[in-house]
Amino acid sequence: MDGLEGQLKLSKQPNGTTKTPTKDPEGNIVGCPNCENNDIRKDGWQYWKNNRKRQRYFCPKCSKKTIVPRIIEYNEFSVQDLPVDEMDIDEIIKYRNKRYSQKYDAYKSRNLINIQINVKGVIGICHFGDPHVDDDGTNLAEIYSLCDLIRETDGLFAGNLGDVQNNWVGRLTYLHGQQSTTAKESWLLSEHFLNSVDWLYLIAGNHDVWSGDGDPLEFIMRDKKAVYQQHGARMNLRFPNGKEIRINARHQFKGNSMWNTAHAISRAVQTGWRDHILTAGHTHVSGYQVLKDPSSGLISHAVQVASFKNMDEYANKLGLADNNIFNAPVTVIDPKYDDNDNRLITMFFNPFEAAEYLQWKRGRKSA
Repeated sequence: MDGLEGQLKLSKQPNGTTKTPTKDPEGNIVGCPNCENNDIRKDGWQYWKNNRKRQRYFCPKCSKKTIVPRIIEYNEFSVQDLPVDEMDIDEIIKYRNKRYSQKYDAYKSRNLINIQINVKGVIGICHFGDPHVDDDGTNLAEIYSLCDLIRETDGLFAGNLGDVQNNWVGRLTYLHGQQSTTAKESWLLSEHFLNSVDWLYLIAGNHDVWSGDGDPLEFIMRDKKAVYQQHGARMNLRFPNGKEIRINARHQFKGNSMWNTAHAISRAVQTGWRDHILTAGHTHVSGYQVLKDPSSGLISHAVQVASFKNMDEYANKLGLADNNIFNAPVTVIDPKYDDNDNRLITMFFNPFEAAEYLQWKRGRKSA
């Protein structure tokens, strides 16, 4: 090392040790190309497109920077440069900005989803509570009788508040052993049920979203015109006469009260949601409350919808009371009335009674 040390003119440090020569990424000992100084130091990186970069050096003697240092002594071997699998930093930033803009536009557009109603006059919307079509405690015959009613009743639409099936996954997979329906049969039932009605909207509940990113419900609904959203959707119905009705449908609203089963939805109204109809499922209980905004006169209907699951071992275990009064209420909307008129929206707990009323209202208009 004495000959090499002399050749490289290595400097002595204050503690008497010898400074290690500077090497490039290939292991070659390098010096300044602009002067005879061999005591240069690394000074960050020089970047190019395609995520390529190169070591930069600074010479304290001539105060110049370089990315092409003078090679004093070659390393004993060298390895070829390999292409990197990442984009360069400029392309990453450009892509992230584009991706954010796309996601933000999609997010904002879902704050209030416009739905054009092409049916003139009075319509009805049947809001299905949690179906759980694969559960042994679910009245499947009742569900399909309602599907028939909706298909056969002019002007009657359908919405679904989520938990189409049990969808036991993860640590809950063992619960499939406590029901007679297999996992495969559950999905066959779910698909058949969802294809039985032209849904106005479908909300994915907590049981539904357990499937993760590979959402089977989204796949089933892919060719349908219905609004499909996880957790909730806020919709603006536009009628031919120009009237607009806002529906805020969620699987669950925040809040709970032992005294008022519709508390969570009523709370949403009282804390700022100015919609005509607000409805949710999840809790398997029924509740209904009508509220009025004193500043605008808007009348809001808070509708908590029960489930088609009439026998529930989990509810029995917790000692929960049977508060299932209705599981498919119908809101009949007459768009000729103002927001402060109690005739704008008429609530029916029984969908068959609602269908008769709707037929009468629509028939009277035709007559």
